Amino acid sequence: MGLLVMILGLLLFFAPHIFTTKRDARAQAIARLGEGTYKILYAVVSLAGLALIIWGFANYRATGWIDVWYPPKAMKHITIALMLPAVILVVASYLRGRIYATLKHPMLAGIKLWAAAHLLANGDLGSIILFGSFLGWAVYDRISLKHRTDGGGPPIPVGGVTNDLIAVAVGVVAYLALAFAFHPVVIGVPVMGG
Repeated sequence: MGLLVMILGLLLFFAPHIFTTKRDARAQAIARLGEGTYKILYAVVSLAGLALIIWGFANYRATGWIDVWYPPKAMKHITIALMLPAVILVVASYLRGRIYATLKHPMLAGIKLWAAAHLLANGDLGSIILFGSFLGWAVYDRISLKHRTDGGGPPIPVGGVTNDLIAVAVGVVAYLALAFAFHPVVIGVPVMGG
């Protein structure tokens, strides 16, 4: 049951994200609904999908775990190591500096790294579907950005190396918070020593 709910959540979550890549259809929807209504619908559908993903995955973990393969223990250490740059990349997408200028889309790079890292350490069906979906979407979105004629979002000024240093510092703090607070408390899986 949980796995099906998670899959429904993934479909709901990615539907508006993929719709956004269809720029003509998106523009028509905004023209019909108005930008405010479009954004509200986008947010409501995405949040509903996210809630179903979280609930479905938690239920799957508690009641319907299905092993597909058994990753070597070393993969967990690799995942822990890869998560630091993944978090820094996500932060760098908001504190735009040289990292942003070099990668152009550090958010998508961070999501790809996060998803790939978690696929290395998790060999169960639910994790493969969950992290594989995010990896697939991030790859798709990055490819679609190469074909868009618009920038894909509102312009944010690009700063210098100072922004990168702040992104790294904030990324390290966020990484530690995710590893020592969020992951063990919310996800129920300790990152260190578990």
